[in-house]
Amino acid sequence: MKRMFILVAIALFAAGSLFAEEAVLIDFTKLAADIIPNQDNVPTQNRATMMDFSNVAGGSFTTEQKKVMKTSLALANWDVILASSSRTVTNQAKSYTQEAPSKQFGKVLGVRVHFPVEPFNSWARIQPPFEIPAFEAMTKVADDGTIQAPTAEDKASKFTRFENGYGVVKNVGVIKSVAVNVYGLNFPHGLSAVLIDADGNENVVFMGYLKFDGWGELRWDNPQYVENVRNRELRLYPLYPKSTPFVKFGGFIIQRDGATEGGDFVAYFKDVKVIYDKAVIETDRDIDDEGLWNIIQDRETARKNAEMSRFGQQQVLRYLEAQKKATESGFTPATTTK
Repeated sequence: MKRMFILVAIALFAAGSLFAEEAVLIDFTKLAADIIPNQDNVPTQNRATMMDFSNVAGGSFTTEQKKVMKTSLALANWDVILASSSRTVTNQAKSYTQEAPSKQFGKVLGVRVHFPVEPFNSWARIQPPFEIPAFEAMTKVADDGTIQAPTAEDKASKFTRFENGYGVVKNVGVIKSVAVNVYGLNFPHGLSAVLIDADGNENVVFMGYLKFDGWGELRWDNPQYVENVRNRELRLYPLYPKSTPFVKFGGFIIQRDGATEGGDFVAYFKDVKVIYDKAVIETDRDIDDEGLWNIIQDRETARKNAEMSRFGQQQVLRYLEAQKKATESGFTPATTTK
């Protein structure tokens, strides 16, 4: 009897490890602006996702200029990039994002795209203001946007800053499905989600069409996903020093068919979820490999520095553009928002 109980327990543990996991890749209700007010006392940045790029700005900027070289994933900071054939000054100026108050969810991502009215195919990409970092250490952010040094508690956290709904999901093996919670307004346009894997590869998955009214879930199911475990091709890889694979959010793509109505398009987004198999089953191992060798930490530190370098170069260009616009309008901005 005891032996049978042990066998059943082992079987249940093995079966449980094979069930797909569900995680929120990005939750836009967490990205509302809550710090650094503008001249109208309206917050402009999101505390949880604040990033500082002054350390890669170079020596030509003053200390005061570097103090405001900060940005975040605040909803109004997201970019709308039109296809090159549609990127006129008017169309681009009328294409942007902002906070949208939802009675059901709070503040969500509101998107306006101004497509050409002429009958030709076009697309628009809604993307974060910077590539979401996968290796940014957990830390706290002050009310003025200053990113504080990680405490011992922060360093002990098993999560990085952009996990848990801020754009990154770790330990992702095969993706079973992707779901987007979106508010449609009967537009016939198509919606795709952009996912970026640990190797930097962009995977664009077509979610469906937005020809419905109100909140709805568009879902993509991976046609290559094998439900029956017995039919899967098993591959064994070295467990260490491989770093845990991840997926991060790269944005949305709106496709407009030339046969459909052009002009203004509006939609709202609440979140993106992924259902996936874990890449590595977490177990209590006899030896702490990473604690002994620190190989993964060294690799992730190098990748984090590379991410920050790319991010900083882009944000410095944004800062210069904002300064130019401020000079032309006669107002000096306190932040790097659009």
